[in-house]
Amino acid sequence: MADPRSEMVDVAFALAGKAVPREYRRALSDALEARVPGLADWPGAGVHRINVSAGAGREALLSGRSRLTLRVPRTQVDALSVLTGETLDIGGQTLQLDGPPRPRDLLPHGTLYAHLVAAASDDEAAFLAAVGGELQRLGIAGRCICGRLQQFDYGAQPQPGFSLMVDGLTTAHALRLLDLGVGPHRLWGCGLFVPHKSAAAVGGER
Repeated sequence: MADPRSEMVDVAFALAGKAVPREYRRALSDALEARVPGLADWPGAGVHRINVSAGAGREALLSGRSRLTLRVPRTQVDALSVLTGETLDIGGQTLQLDGPPRPRDLLPHGTLYAHLVAAASDDEAAFLAAVGGELQRLGIAGRCICGRLQQFDYGAQPQPGFSLMVDGLTTAHALRLLDLGVGPHRLWGCGLFVPHKSAAAVGGER
């Protein structure tokens, strides 16, 4: 029997630039939606966080390995070719998307991690209950481990969220979680899962 494949794929672009605002999510989402027709309407489409320097300053430095990665339906990969060579203005900082888009399949590991899942409040117990209910509705069984509380800029007031690990997943459930994610605000980088090696990492990151 052939190995199952995810309905979504990650598509990466090399980035040329020096820095982005530390709160870049809104500006990046707006810039991408302006250049990719229908992006906001693609089921499950999201934008992974950009790896930047740690710190608390208003700007975050990029490295030579920084990438812009979008998660999109497999059927829409070719539509991202419009981004090749584009220059994005992200809060006054310029990002150049170099080279062609590079798609890669999602790997269904038994442990998956989301850097940020949007929450209704900063109440961890309420967050875990909401996530558990959503996973149940999606038909996904796994153990949830909540990470640190975060605040990110969304509208008039900061939006709370938590990092989240789900382990004990079967291959089928891992693929489903990769495809569907959890919670809202995918184009802001929320609710997108990636493989992770150890459940201890999130439990110890407070």
